[in-house]
Amino acid sequence: MMLAVDIGNTNIVLGVYRQRELLHHFRLNTARQSTVDEYGVLIHNLFSMSGLSVKDIEGVIISSVVPPLVQVIVEMCVKYIGKDPLLVGPGIKTGLNLRYENPREVGADRIVNAVAAIEQYKCPLVVVDFGTATTFDCIDAGANYLGGAIVPGLGISTEALYQRASKLPRIELEKPKKVIGRNTVHAMQAGIIFGYAGQVEGIVRRIKLEMNAPVLKVIATGGLAPLIAGETDCIDEVNPMLTLEGLRIIYDRNK
Repeated sequence: MMLAVDIGNTNIVLGVYRQRELLHHFRLNTARQSTVDEYGVLIHNLFSMSGLSVKDIEGVIISSVVPPLVQVIVEMCVKYIGKDPLLVGPGIKTGLNLRYENPREVGADRIVNAVAAIEQYKCPLVVVDFGTATTFDCIDAGANYLGGAIVPGLGISTEALYQRASKLPRIELEKPKKVIGRNTVHAMQAGIIFGYAGQVEGIVRRIKLEMNAPVLKVIATGGLAPLIAGETDCIDEVNPMLTLEGLRIIYDRNK
């Protein structure tokens, strides 16, 4: 079996694979202050509750956008799983043709998503990842990674309203019944959810024009993808396991 670990700013997502089959997946809060031993105990507990054993893990692959946590998770893998993990970064074989000005600037999560999308869907396409930041990654008909756009995520946008506007409360990210809110909470939810859906539609429309690709498949992933995908017809499919699938593919290419 293989363990895939995606370290994001908000969540750490883990997937346990047996060849191509995803057996179990877990989502944890990203705790930057947690130690090697704390993560080790957490992994052992998750595995135990799922009927798994770390002894069955033959390899580990990690992608991360949180540099301070990389060494912690690497040391945890060595100490508690007994494996030196593969890191998504310079020098690793991805099979992805990057047309970015500086390929080293492309986040590991964006590379992994693009690899999985090319493998699973017909190009050209766009991957929209709803995470701490929302990223739009564009792949042309020749399966070349062109680049994309990065915007503040839903959580950041919501928290900014609370922090910068004195009279606005902190709210839950939920879809309101109507766009015309009859109270402050519903008005904020309407503005954030429906406004964000409009933003996604606008960016995707501009991408289609710029790529001269009116027939362009749009794949959404990330924890908040279902919330926005239900409010727009520009998203063709939601694939919550896209990043884990990309890690599996890259692991296989580097075995």
